[in-house]
Amino acid sequence: MKHTLEVDSVMLEFGSKRVLQDVYVKCETGKITALLGRNGTGKTCLMNITHGMLKTENQSVRLDGKVLLKSRRSPSDILYLTQLSYIPKSLSLKRIFKDFNLDFSVFVNEFPDLEKYYNERIKNLSGGERRIVEIYLIIASNTRFCLLDEPFSHVMPIHVEAIKRLIIREKENKGILITDHMYEHITEICDDLYVIRNGKTHLTNDIKDLEALGYLRTSNSEL
Repeated sequence: MKHTLEVDSVMLEFGSKRVLQDVYVKCETGKITALLGRNGTGKTCLMNITHGMLKTENQSVRLDGKVLLKSRRSPSDILYLTQLSYIPKSLSLKRIFKDFNLDFSVFVNEFPDLEKYYNERIKNLSGGERRIVEIYLIIASNTRFCLLDEPFSHVMPIHVEAIKRLIIREKENKGILITDHMYEHITEICDDLYVIRNGKTHLTNDIKDLEALGYLRTSNSEL
C-alpha cells in the first residue's frame, strides 16, 4: 500500500523575518524526495515542522490525507535523523541494535570496519562512526517515512556510497525525505527534488532548474 506525507501551507517567521511562506512538499513511499536550498533558507526548519518539533500558526502536515495534530509523531509513521546525536553514549552497539530490532550482521555487510565495535559503548566510536550508526538505525528501521538532515556530512566518501546504496534499497519499504549540502549525491539518488527559494518550494525537473532558481550559478558551481 502506498502512503503519502504532505506538508502544506507552512508559514514561518522569526521576528520580522519571514523564512517560509506557502510551502508545499509531498513525499511518497517508494520514492526519495529531496529538499535543497542555500544556507538559511529554512530546510531544517521545514524538517522540524514535518516531525512536529517546531510549531507554527499556519501549517498542515498530513499522512495519507489525515492531519497530524499532535506534536509527537509515532515512530512507526515517521523517524527523523537530525544533525545532532541522539543515542546515549553509555549504550553498546549490541544493546542499540537490539533496542531497534535490527540485525547487526546486515549492518556490517555494508560497514564491515565497524564490526569490531559490537560490544563497545558508542562513546568509544569516532564522531564519523557514530554518525554512520545513527544514520543506519533511522534508514533501516520499520517506519513509513524517514527524514534525513545532512546524512552525508562528516562521513568518509566510501561510507557515503554505502549510505546511498542503503537509501536506494530502503525506499522500497518507505518514503524518504532528505536534505544535504552535497547536492551531487542528492540529485543522483532522488526521484523528486524541491528547492527552497525566497521562502517557497519549487518542484524541479533537471539541473537547469537549479540554475534558474539560483541554487547553482553554473552547472559546475560548488556550494
